[in-house]
Amino acid sequence: MTTTEETATANQNYNQLTGLKLFAMTSSMVISIDEFAPFGKAGATSLFYLLLAGLVWFLPVTQAAGEMASIQGWQHGGLFTWVKATLGEKTGFVAMFYQWIHITAGMDLMMYVIIGALSITLQTPWFNTTPLVRFSLMMLLLWGATCAQLLGAKRIGKVAEWLFALGIVTPVLLLVIVVTVYLGQGHPVYVHFNFHTIFPHQLNGTTLVAFVPFILAFCGGEASAPHVKNLARPQQYPKVMIALVATAISLDLLGSSAIAMSVPAAHIQNSTGFVHTYGQLLTSIGLPGQSLEKLIGLLLACGIIGELGNWIAGPNQGLFEAAREGFLPPFFAHATKHGIPFRIMVLQSAIVTLTAALITFSSGQNVDFAFNVALAATTAQYLMVYMIMLVAYMVLKWRHETLPRTYRMTSQPKVSIALAAVALVITAGAFFITFIPAQGTPQPLRLAYVLILAGMCLVVSWLPFWLYRSHSKWQAQLTSAEKKS
Repeated sequence: MTTTEETATANQNYNQLTGLKLFAMTSSMVISIDEFAPFGKAGATSLFYLLLAGLVWFLPVTQAAGEMASIQGWQHGGLFTWVKATLGEKTGFVAMFYQWIHITAGMDLMMYVIIGALSITLQTPWFNTTPLVRFSLMMLLLWGATCAQLLGAKRIGKVAEWLFALGIVTPVLLLVIVVTVYLGQGHPVYVHFNFHTIFPHQLNGTTLVAFVPFILAFCGGEASAPHVKNLARPQQYPKVMIALVATAISLDLLGSSAIAMSVPAAHIQNSTGFVHTYGQLLTSIGLPGQSLEKLIGLLLACGIIGELGNWIAGPNQGLFEAAREGFLPPFFAHATKHGIPFRIMVLQSAIVTLTAALITFSSGQNVDFAFNVALAATTAQYLMVYMIMLVAYMVLKWRHETLPRTYRMTSQPKVSIALAAVALVITAGAFFITFIPAQGTPQPLRLAYVLILAGMCLVVSWLPFWLYRSHSKWQAQLTSAEKKS
């Protein structure tokens, strides 16, 4: 065995994942409690929105990802490889870049929830209301999670298993138990679920914007696809995606319904709503809510820290494959001795730092405004990814159905195309809806909301096309360096 082969084998063993580890990593990227508060504000219609987003949108998207990841020769590079093979090289890079950069605002959203939860646990509300303190804490979280990636995918996956169970699954299951006791004791129910209440009665800006968090709640299922090469049994990937769909819908339904029934919508805050809900419920059933909500805040923070770490690891794998093909300066085509693209991770975290400063300091003490802008920016940028991905999948089914693969969404290509088309229509509609200011946005900040969001989307849209112009030059530099070595 050559030295190169020995190194490749060592890296494969170092980063090898089981199906359970990949499920935990992907789940912590998709299933998050930080959207439960906006879900609760939607009341009974949260059930309709969750089923629409989960079954009609999320299920086709993850199944399309599973099919594309199972095609022979498409196991490396994830979205970049899929789109390049169907829509061309430039579009493949654009899609990969959108997937990679969208999470810059998404990480801000995660960190706002972490800081909000810790502000309750540590009884330090000024964590949330002082922009400079909030930004400083975000930097500690961000760069700490970035450096932790040097541990490797295998170890990060193991940590993700524990953090997901501790900070996501445990609080949701406990919430269901607490709400059951709450209802059993005869406390007031603020929302009733029936045929007349679960459907929106009006189609206007308020009801449309309310749907946006439900789309974001299911984003990310395909982001771990580049890790399929690290699976001990790669054929498990589609099964992991199916399990993810069932788990995400179940947990989100349980958590959001519990909040909607037990807390008035007017009392729910986005960044701290889940933890405060726990405190109110525990107090209502005779337990020391103010003390126990501190523990819940700590658990929630742990769960989302795991989510943050996995989002740093996931999309970077695909962009690294693109960098090795000359789509970025050669500097970013290098990895650590264990195959970790740490330079790209540092670049990503530097961009997150810029977006964090923009959103945090422009919002001042208005925490919900910062949360809503980060939520909308994350959703809009990610939906750009899904529009390209779904078109790529439909082209695959139409022109390349004979390519060997281990999994298919359906046995009928036309049915698969129809399902993807419905998901594409929902995706495009949700993209434009994100530019409507969220309900409760102060009038003086509504223009800032639209301008910040539009500016971020325009810059993100332009960057990959600008980078692609230098592709030939960077590719030549890489080829030259390889010849010299």
